[in-house]
Amino acid sequence: MSFIFRHVLVILAAASLATACSRDDASTARAATPGQAGQAPRVPVSVARVEQRAVPIELRAIGTAQAFSVVEIRSQITGELTSVNFREGDDVQRGQVLFTLDKRPLEAALQTAEGNLERDTAQAENAATNAKRYQDLLARGIAPKEQVDQATTNAAALSATLVADRGAVANARLQLQYATISAPIQGRTGQLRVNPGNLVRANDTTPLVTINQVSPIHVAFGVSEGRLDELKRYLNKGTLRVEAAPPGAADSGSPGRITFIDNEVDPTTGMITIKAEFPNQDHRLWPGRFVNVLVTLATDPSAHVVPAVAVQSGQLGDYAFVVKDDQSVDYRKIVIDRTIGSSTVIREGLTKGEMVVTDGQLRLTAGTRVTIKSEEQRATP
Repeated sequence: MSFIFRHVLVILAAASLATACSRDDASTARAATPGQAGQAPRVPVSVARVEQRAVPIELRAIGTAQAFSVVEIRSQITGELTSVNFREGDDVQRGQVLFTLDKRPLEAALQTAEGNLERDTAQAENAATNAKRYQDLLARGIAPKEQVDQATTNAAALSATLVADRGAVANARLQLQYATISAPIQGRTGQLRVNPGNLVRANDTTPLVTINQVSPIHVAFGVSEGRLDELKRYLNKGTLRVEAAPPGAADSGSPGRITFIDNEVDPTTGMITIKAEFPNQDHRLWPGRFVNVLVTLATDPSAHVVPAVAVQSGQLGDYAFVVKDDQSVDYRKIVIDRTIGSSTVIREGLTKGEMVVTDGQLRLTAGTRVTIKSEEQRATP
């Protein structure tokens, strides 16, 4: 019995070894057959073509709208405010009457000055006549020279008094004009600081109202010193188009022109201040508000453009995956010129018509084979 049992064990062991060998041979055969389940699966990706087209050379910045002119209205005389001829927030025109002060004391002062002038004018005329009479008497030897000198001195003194009186009259008239306060510029009024019935003082620290000229308007923005030479080079060729729009604006910005470049770069920020002027007839730009500024320097007629999502960043710099004819991908180092919205302009590394991967880059390495997603697959999340 023991002999038979040992013989059975040997037969079972031989059968197991044969089965294992046959499985190994089958696995080897499947691995050696291309296109079978053992091959690495292809990675599904989205792609886009490298385009060559005209692209504007732009400079973007965040700016601040500033009133073209700001005037703080103050009274130049002390008096009671009798009327306010506008509502705060109104648009006013140059020369429009804004405030009126009590004119009665000023009118009385003007009448007094004019009366003094008339009185002294009569006295001066009489003194001049007396001086002439004494001159004739002196010539005939009748009047002493001392009397002639005295009459001449009186006439000269009264003549000087007339000059002072005329100045007093002019000053009184000017003070009377100051009782009516008009707008020196066209613009939008701000908050009214005083109401009729209050006493206003000459050149008080608090203005009666502030007027901002908002049409036209300035927008100040900063440009890095690295792009200053480029900006000046294009500016020397002609007027540059500038657009400014409030944040979140759906349409294009308001057009303007550069009118000022500061004379120094801020050493702490490396920025230089630029100002542009905008007509702002629609009052779209408002003083103190932040705006998006776009300066169009020129147009590059043959730029290579790809979607911004095709550009990847790594330790060695920027790169993109290019799909070759055999459906494998090539790792391509690139040099970015600039990014405009959702597109990136490539300076080096890509040529027109090449196909770059825009989605699925995380699963790719150089040589990975891919399948290109259809439009339906791209739309499926």
